[in-house]
Amino acid sequence: MQTTFPRLLMQHAAERPAAPAMREKEYGIWQTWSWERAAEDVRLMSGGLAALGFAPGQNLAIVGDNRPHLYLAFLAAQSLRGVPVPLYQDAIASEMAFVLQDAEIQFAFAENQEQVDKLLELRESVPGLLQHIIYDDPRGLRNYRYEGLISIERLFELGREYERQHPGFYRESVAQIQPGDVSVILYTSGTTGRPKGVCQTHASFIDAARGGVEVDGLGPQDNIISYLPPAWVGDHLFSIAQWLVAGFTINCPESANTVSIDLREIGPSYYFAPPRVFEGMLTSVSIRMEDAAAPKRWLYRKFMEVARRCGAEILDGHPVPFTDRVLYALGNVLVYGPLRNVLGLSRIRVAYTAGAAIGPDLFRFYRSIGINLKQLYGQTETCAYVCIQKNGRVKLNSVGEAAPGIEIRIADNGEVLVKGVSVLKEYYKRPDATAEVMDAEGYFHTGDAGRLDHDGHLHIIDRAKDVGKMATGAIFAPNYIENKLKFFPQIKEAVVFGDRRDEVCAFVNIDFEAVGNWAERQGLPYSGYVDLAGKPQVLDMVADCIEKVNADLAAEEGMADTQIARFLVLHKELDPDDDELTRTRKVRRGFIGDKYVVLIDALYGGRSEQFIETQVKFEDGRTGTVSATLRIRDVKRYPAVAEAA
Repeated sequence: MQTTFPRLLMQHAAERPAAPAMREKEYGIWQTWSWERAAEDVRLMSGGLAALGFAPGQNLAIVGDNRPHLYLAFLAAQSLRGVPVPLYQDAIASEMAFVLQDAEIQFAFAENQEQVDKLLELRESVPGLLQHIIYDDPRGLRNYRYEGLISIERLFELGREYERQHPGFYRESVAQIQPGDVSVILYTSGTTGRPKGVCQTHASFIDAARGGVEVDGLGPQDNIISYLPPAWVGDHLFSIAQWLVAGFTINCPESANTVSIDLREIGPSYYFAPPRVFEGMLTSVSIRMEDAAAPKRWLYRKFMEVARRCGAEILDGHPVPFTDRVLYALGNVLVYGPLRNVLGLSRIRVAYTAGAAIGPDLFRFYRSIGINLKQLYGQTETCAYVCIQKNGRVKLNSVGEAAPGIEIRIADNGEVLVKGVSVLKEYYKRPDATAEVMDAEGYFHTGDAGRLDHDGHLHIIDRAKDVGKMATGAIFAPNYIENKLKFFPQIKEAVVFGDRRDEVCAFVNIDFEAVGNWAERQGLPYSGYVDLAGKPQVLDMVADCIEKVNADLAAEEGMADTQIARFLVLHKELDPDDDELTRTRKVRRGFIGDKYVVLIDALYGGRSEQFIETQVKFEDGRTGTVSATLRIRDVKRYPAVAEAA
């Protein structure tokens, strides 16, 4: 039976009013919203918005960190047959301007002073936008006197007054919502140009949520921590759609800086993170072990060898030699269990990663220590729901089988085509763009290159536009190589080049925390990122990591020609504020190629060093420059295993 998000909320409030719907940590104490309170807040927020003139068909911008009132604002807009439009909270004002203008935003819900200041700045610079701004956190805003700026407390008051004047309006409004109505507009990350507004319906997100809930048996007993950007499709699927379908509890951390602490306190049973978060966790583990006493390092190394050998197989219920099973049980007591506890994943029943490709080595690490990590594959245009990995059927190098309600087809050119319950309704005000990605048979063209194996598992090669061929004829899939590099805790980001060239070269960003920790233990002084990145000892360390990747590539069929020949360590971290990454931290490959063309020329020109000066943006909006002379290093390559044999 099809339904809508506001009706699901009303259903939970009626069936289990006192059960916990959401929690928020404030001043070190967890505050709880029952389903009844959540429904009441939405009703009052809807009334307040209606009193301000918010009408069906209008869009409500929502910007801020993960907060109960922020999530409830989605439902308040939907209850009035309006459409929420979330913005990335770390976007600067100029980046928000396009979305606000494109979506014709007159009403906005902002978390705090930081977001209010951005919106007020935009209102002054772009006439006709943002007549009403509602804020949640009053700190720093009590003395603000701007037309149309009100607190959420005032919105609640307006809602109560509106209810008295219009009894029954809320239920009447919710009853008029149709499952096929647009429930949210999520803007794409814009890796290749201006973001596009993806219009998804109540039915598409609810059906996608139901598929995941059924596969993993999610229900009211489950707990998740909501800490990812609410503007990202993955958070919308897990923290709103699945929350309302399964009825579990979402927990909002105190701040971005306390997520790891809050994670350990909550001990979620269900967890979701993009690969970069799992990469960061592994880096923190590596740093801890490097600082540990020699006996602990030895114990960790020995039992991780056991885990790599049989941990993933034990998790999947596959047969394992008796000796390995005993050693693994001992390792679970001494190493894996304490490690899961430190990561805050001790109670995890199921965890997912999505949003980008995850390297098989990283994937195996988590599964080997007993964390049921699986992959979910999808795009903003498919509610992040195309493939899902089922328990006992996890392959480290695939993204799983077609999810319930989804059909997958591979086009003649290798592109993955998708049809089913989660596919977008349209791009907002862009019929031309909609026609480009939807074919006559109703298939959405994902832009990803992939293949289906004999078990029906989908293997993603790379973005179709990024897959190329080297001059040797070898397939060049840059993301595959980059993920191998990022498995090393010392490497935070990597960009490789090789399309139509004789050899592969790479840009590397070091992980400042991991490499800085190593440098301190070596007694190696440094004054900052630029200085540390240029140290010969650091270049030696990165070269060693790259040579290990080259050895792996040499052992893989058809990959020997894609070994990295030369590299440099960039003098700055790739940054969304400098347009080098999207807000979801995806590499903007074309932009980087144009911006750093002098470095690419130096890599392929055989030079040993290259001076570069780069403009950077600071958090306060100012600009500056960073300059350095970068050393370029050659690395060892290996003969293909077949050739060596």
